[in-house]
Amino acid sequence: MNDKADAAAIRVRTNRLSKPSPETIRRLKTHQGVLSTAALKYLDQSLPWYRSLEPGERAALGLVAQKGISTFISWYEHPESTPAWVMTDVFGAAPTELTRSISLQKALALLRTIVEVVESQVPDIVAESEQGPVREAVLRYSREVAFAAADVYARAAETRGAWDSRLEAHVVDAVLHGESQASLSSRIAAIGWKSQQNIRIIVGATPATPPVNFVSALRRVAPRFGRDSLIGILGDRAILMLSDTRFEEVDLSRLAKHFGPGPVVYSPLAPSVKEMHYGAAAAMAGYLAAPAWPEAEQPVAADDLLPERVINGDALASEALYERVYLPLQQASNALTETLSSYLNLGHSLEGTARELYVHANTVRYRLKRVSEVTGWDPLVPRDAFVLQTALLVGRLREVRS
Repeated sequence: MNDKADAAAIRVRTNRLSKPSPETIRRLKTHQGVLSTAALKYLDQSLPWYRSLEPGERAALGLVAQKGISTFISWYEHPESTPAWVMTDVFGAAPTELTRSISLQKALALLRTIVEVVESQVPDIVAESEQGPVREAVLRYSREVAFAAADVYARAAETRGAWDSRLEAHVVDAVLHGESQASLSSRIAAIGWKSQQNIRIIVGATPATPPVNFVSALRRVAPRFGRDSLIGILGDRAILMLSDTRFEEVDLSRLAKHFGPGPVVYSPLAPSVKEMHYGAAAAMAGYLAAPAWPEAEQPVAADDLLPERVINGDALASEALYERVYLPLQQASNALTETLSSYLNLGHSLEGTARELYVHANTVRYRLKRVSEVTGWDPLVPRDAFVLQTALLVGRLREVRS
């Protein structure tokens, strides 16, 4: 229904109201202050959530209540008015931010309270012969105000949704480009994140479904895996950022199914906003390198793709293998590096390694166990052995260049 049709419908309904007498209008205007005071007192007594509001929010709602009563009297005097005044007069006094802290349900409860107060005061204000028409007018007026309230909240939600989406896109871009921590923290706080620690970044393909549906579905499931979420769409790639993540406690495969076909990669844990850029870079590099390991579970950790990332030219992965594998092996004992290298070169043969190094096979087993303890990767596991072999290559090339 268009605005003209809405206005016509309102005029049809309001024209059926009995014309109030001048004396009734005069008495309503005279008692306007009494009605406003009674409404505010009743709000404080009957609505617990109203009492818990900040002083500024209570004042704004009190102003809405007062304007609602004064506007009712003006409308009752001239019921042929169009509905536009409801939006302007009643809700124009309330700040837009109020729709964030006060739900539509609470706003309607406030309107019902005002109606109850006005109805309860009618016998003391107007003549008995006009009490019925005044009550009827109050009910019709409250209906129009309720529609206006719903419209206010719907428009605020649309505006806020569009604004939040743009801000989210800017934050994702800032994280990927390594913007300063201070700037990032303020932007993330503006989005509504309550926590800025233990952050993970997940990268996957954007599904074929419309972006709005995908984002909505991902936002609904995100609280199972973290406290706060942020979603960005970069063409065929979707990025999900989560704070206070609980990846150890949940089934991550349920998260992966919300992305499109292909790999889904999550970053190492970023303790704070300061490390978010490195986590995002690792996740993006892992996503690009993941096709080289099609057997990987989904989603897969970016740190589990270090060899593929190195081969794909990722400097962060080379640095990680050098610092987390090669250097600890060198610092622990030269024998560990020598034993590991021989074991890998001889096709994972314990006996062959023992013969080449002139040691007992149990010594080889002990040293390989130490390799696992020092690095976290077990050379007896084929995939881990691949990671360790890549780390040896990275370390040797770095030593040659230095």
